Amino acid sequence: MVELLTSIKNEEENIRQGGGPKAIESQHKKNRLTARERVATLIDPGTHFFELGIYAAHEMYEEWGGAPSAGTVTGLARVSGRLFMVIANDATVKAGAFFPMTAKKVIRAQNIAIENRIPTIYLVDSAGVFLPLQEDVFPDTDDFGRVFRNNAVMSAMGIPQITAIMGMCVAGGAYLPVMCDHILMTEGSGLFLAGPALVQAAIGQKTSAEDLGGAKMHSQISGTVDFREPDDESCLKRIRALVDKMGAPNPPIFSHSRLKEPLYPISDLYGIFSGNPAKQYDMREIIARLVDGSEFEEYRAEYGETLLCGYARIGGWAVGIVANQKKHITTNAPHSDQKRIEFGGVIYTESAEKAARFIMDCNQNRIPLIFLHDVNGFMVGKDAEWSGIIRAGAKMVNAVANSVVPKITVILGGSFGAGNYAMCGKAYDPRFMFAWPTAKFAVMSGDAAANTLGEIKLKQLEREGKKVDEKAKKDLLDSVKSTYDHQTDPRYAAARLWLDAIIDPAHTRDALIWALNAASLNTHLPEFKTGVLQT
Repeated sequence: MVELLTSIKNEEENIRQGGGPKAIESQHKKNRLTARERVATLIDPGTHFFELGIYAAHEMYEEWGGAPSAGTVTGLARVSGRLFMVIANDATVKAGAFFPMTAKKVIRAQNIAIENRIPTIYLVDSAGVFLPLQEDVFPDTDDFGRVFRNNAVMSAMGIPQITAIMGMCVAGGAYLPVMCDHILMTEGSGLFLAGPALVQAAIGQKTSAEDLGGAKMHSQISGTVDFREPDDESCLKRIRALVDKMGAPNPPIFSHSRLKEPLYPISDLYGIFSGNPAKQYDMREIIARLVDGSEFEEYRAEYGETLLCGYARIGGWAVGIVANQKKHITTNAPHSDQKRIEFGGVIYTESAEKAARFIMDCNQNRIPLIFLHDVNGFMVGKDAEWSGIIRAGAKMVNAVANSVVPKITVILGGSFGAGNYAMCGKAYDPRFMFAWPTAKFAVMSGDAAANTLGEIKLKQLEREGKKVDEKAKKDLLDSVKSTYDHQTDPRYAAARLWLDAIIDPAHTRDALIWALNAASLNTHLPEFKTGVLQT
């Protein structure tokens, strides 16, 4: 765990350098702050920025020199005491141009803001679409145009949006600020549908960038800009002043009381949890270090024991917790007095049925759900099939899919196959999705997949008449396993935004409190329905 955390923290520090020292120096020479410096100046003193998507585009676009953090910074912050989503272009990375993952990262941040009704601040400094990859940035439903569609939808929903143009804002990207509630612009910035070179090429008109779309022109002539500011610092100060005058949010609909710290130090998690899938541990020990006062009201504690369900508070917020139990359990076989062993991390019929009813109960009583993953999947075999494992699994998946209360997912260890789905994987719309450095998620574990894929390749070679000796066979299996393990690494997932953040286990409680505070801003819950439910 320590090695993984050290590796990840070092990588994150490199990612925070953006385009590197020369690009940072170039930004400073323009009398502009970098994206991260802007965020640090914007947020309330003494608070920290909860960054999301820092690993976006990790190890991608290497042929173009890479795009650290997809050339944009996103996350949650307190501004004048109020919770905001902050989205800032990083002009040190290819002048803040939009790569395919840049668009997806901004859209993910907007979607979090939409789901949770979070006010949003955009700090714009972007050259627009990265043209060599325009076919993957421009046309699809989760590409560049979706950003501005979301601006319009968020405005219609009454979600406050403030934009500061602090550099270039060109082409289609020029629509973003104009679709927000407040528009600020610093001297030396540019806002135009087409820059001077494109204007000359298109209509033969020669003009300077300042005359075409400078801050003075937009504040005095076009009337597009609400506030013209001399520099970054004054612009950010103005944003804080505007936020200070905003109306108060609606009171939350979820139960909240004064928070209590857990009875046990959260650093104990390093000793309790192991990334070794064969090692057993008691998930109750993990929960005791995450919840207020270490108080966990366990639901049906003696039934379906490989899934723990229960009620608690985190940061004062009432929550329902669904967590995989990693200890092996000795219990009675269904409808029998015969003893059997149930394997930790496996979802059995009774576990799935218990969880389904618990999830429905949380929806009935407006209690947000926390899912803690360390799951191998559903139980297989004749006994499992005869007990109706598919029916019970379908019931649980149905309840998760149709759940209307906020869902927050944390992957501690394994998250494989249909177990990922039932425990509210990415496809089931968690409001936030976090992972520990030890997380692994895929259709099956690395060893199982490597053996399966390796055998398929070996049989293919044999059909082609090629003889494979033991060394070549081992090399082939090792190669397949190495590739598969790389793809199940949480950094691979975070690069593709399947995760919102990789978190230090000791920061899990803080991450959950950030997420719950954000989720509490949405005071509208649709009616809970499951449709046809397997019984």
